[in-house]
This record gives sequence, structure tokens and C-alpha cells, in this order.
Amino acid sequence: MVHYDIFGASGEDAPTIILSSGLGGSGTYWTPQIEALSEHFRVITYDHLGTGRSPGEVPEQGGIAAMADDVMKLAEELGLKTFSFMGHALGGLIGLEIAARQPEVIDRLVLINAWDKADPHSGRCFDVRIALLKNSGVPAFVKAQPLFLYPAVWMSENAERMNAEEAHAAAHFQGEQNIMRRIAALRSFDIGDRLAEITHQTLLVATKDDLLVPYTRSVRLSNMMPNAELALLDFGAHAVNIVDAPKFNKLVVDFLSRV
Repeated sequence: MVHYDIFGASGEDAPTIILSSGLGGSGTYWTPQIEALSEHFRVITYDHLGTGRSPGEVPEQGGIAAMADDVMKLAEELGLKTFSFMGHALGGLIGLEIAARQPEVIDRLVLINAWDKADPHSGRCFDVRIALLKNSGVPAFVKAQPLFLYPAVWMSENAERMNAEEAHAAAHFQGEQNIMRRIAALRSFDIGDRLAEITHQTLLVATKDDLLVPYTRSVRLSNMMPNAELALLDFGAHAVNIVDAPKFNKLVVDFLSRV
């Protein structure tokens, strides 16, 4: 079972949102969102299998569908009949899978730099990261990680944070097998033919300067999903919820609080 944390509102009727992170898998990714969201909702973060404090590993087969199963097991354990869901990149794919498979459990969706099918450019980035891991090892892999997450100027202004993140990522690396299976899940996911069936109110957040995922993937989602709206930001890169947390948090709270 995945490790989870609960913040904010309590009680059976409290509006609940589950947050699902990207390739790194750790629930701590959402630290910049916890305070703002907890003022309005019961907030649940969790560590994906084989990451953070969750033992085990991603199954060899199953991909994103198996990761969606983990979320549904968590919801069942917590007695959640409905919940909103916010996912970043890989986490967003999990949200799409749940919404398509079990639409009745999802209230609203927030998808950050997500996609229905991986862009060829993202595939090139995955190839580079795999080559670094296999040929140069974990230190090179984690040193390169911020390049795919943050704008250059922001990294320059937050050099000490970059060093701390690098040390933490190296010390808590999820393992080559787990990371390879998670990348394989990203590459094989394809939900394009089901997008029209996902009718939930959805906020898509994308950034024009995302190096890893072209923002056109979110444009495609907004065109194919009947009740999706796109917030396209100029700055923030792949991890916009960290780079500009105040703007991001306001977008999300306003969307989730809308009648």
C-alpha cells in the first residue's frame, strides 16, 4: 500500500483532492501547494510505489493503469466516494486514466503539463535521461534532472536549492528498475481515443517554456476534452507549481472553488 499524508479539512463531507506527482513520485513535490489548498479542502498526497516512503516497485506490466489502481485502493481505504484529482505530468496521466475508467469517482481534474500521448520531443528527453542513468550513473541522472524541470534563470537564482535537491535526489533515488518502468509507462500511455468521454470540469495548466513537454500537448487536451479549460503561462517550465507557486495556487483554488 502506498504511503499517504492528509492535510487540511476533516470530516466525511469535506471536499477532498488527491495530489499525484510526476516521474519522481514523491508526495513532498506538492509542498508549495499544501498551505493554500488546506484552507479550503482535505488534501491527500501520496508516494507512488517504489518512491519516497512507499515500499515495493512499479509492476513490470500495467503501466499507468496499474498506478491508477493504486490511487483507487487508497481512495477505498479512506472511504472516498468522490474526490477531485490534481496530477503533474505522469500524475496527470493517472488522473486521465481514472476519469476514463471510473468517471463517477472524479469531481474535478487539474492536469499540469500532461498529455494523451507522449510527444516525440518528450521521447528524445527520455532517451537522454536513460542514457545518463545507464552510462554515467545516478549522480549524472539527478544532476541533469533540474534542467527538465525549471527555467534557466530560476535555477541560477536558486543555486543553493538546486544543490540541496540534487543531494536529496541522489540519497533517495528510487532505483534504476523502477525509474525505467515508470518511463516505459509514460511512453506507452495513449488515451486519445477516450478523451471525448472525459466530461469532467478540467483545468489544464501548461507553460510555454516547458523543455520536457511541449505546451501543444495541453492545447490538444483542451480541444479534445468537452469541459476542459486551458491556463497557458509564459513562465514556469515543467515544474510551474514550484517556480511560481502563488500564481499557480490561485489558479487551482479559484477553479476548484467555482460553483
